[in-house]
Amino acid sequence: MSHHGHAHHGHDHGHGHAHAAPDRSRAFAIGVLLNLGFVIVGVIAGLAAHSTALLADAAHNLGDVLGLAMAWGAAVLARRARTARRTYGLRRMTIVAALANAMLLLVAIGGVSWEAVQRFASPQPVDGGIVAVTAGLGVAINGIAALLFARGRDRDLNIRGAYLHLVADAAVSAGVVISGVVIWQTHWTWVDPLATLVVSVTILVGGLRLFREAADLLLDAVPPHVDPDAVTVYLAGLACVREVHDLHIWSMSTTEVALTAHLVVPWATWSPTGLRAAAAEIERRFGIAHVTIQLEPDDQHDACRHSEDGAI
Repeated sequence: MSHHGHAHHGHDHGHGHAHAAPDRSRAFAIGVLLNLGFVIVGVIAGLAAHSTALLADAAHNLGDVLGLAMAWGAAVLARRARTARRTYGLRRMTIVAALANAMLLLVAIGGVSWEAVQRFASPQPVDGGIVAVTAGLGVAINGIAALLFARGRDRDLNIRGAYLHLVADAAVSAGVVISGVVIWQTHWTWVDPLATLVVSVTILVGGLRLFREAADLLLDAVPPHVDPDAVTVYLAGLACVREVHDLHIWSMSTTEVALTAHLVVPWATWSPTGLRAAAAEIERRFGIAHVTIQLEPDDQHDACRHSEDGAI
């Protein structure tokens, strides 16, 4: 015989829901509109200045518009109520969007880098002044938009994906500004593709990190900000706990973490109040708001164990 204890800080009925992510619809709307406006300006200026760098920058920003739209849509879907069939709701769409954003970022970097390599082979005369001014506008627009997502990016991979897209665009635009100024003063057209490649390598590092973290969350890996060993030590240190096993920690979304665990205890020590206190402390220490603890009586533990260690 075993019991399940569900607890959440501030709920006395024994089962709680994880905190919802803050609504960032306004930030997403502003980011999409700013980037869409710059795409239009970048295409017009790129054609006028005969600058493939500006056109590539505009294409990169168009990728950001799509990426922001995906992240925004996922955030909205994640706030929808759960149903009888989708008991977690659509929270995991934020993880899917983060993974798609990482892939889109890598594709955009590949496209810009390929364009830079081709420009080494066939340089073209460029109006450096128009390039520098237009790209400077891109730095300002993407910098402002990135600030909208700076807060909370450490704990929300979906928000981090949007933030990295905007920072990447600002960095690319900054490289285009520098190359525009140099071309304007020296007519060294090879500076433009060189600056693009340097910036692309920097963005690639962040894009690969985002891809790896999003893939890990999609595969139910323990979120990077949670130390599973520390969680095990805390549970094992609870009063009268003889053993901790079948501990699972995974992400329900890019902001919500869930935990299940089996605790072996002397049966007379079972206490709903103790379970609620343990769940509240787990949330405080580790940021895990959805906690499920199954108690197993010490004298029946052998009959309760799974045939394979760690099996679900």
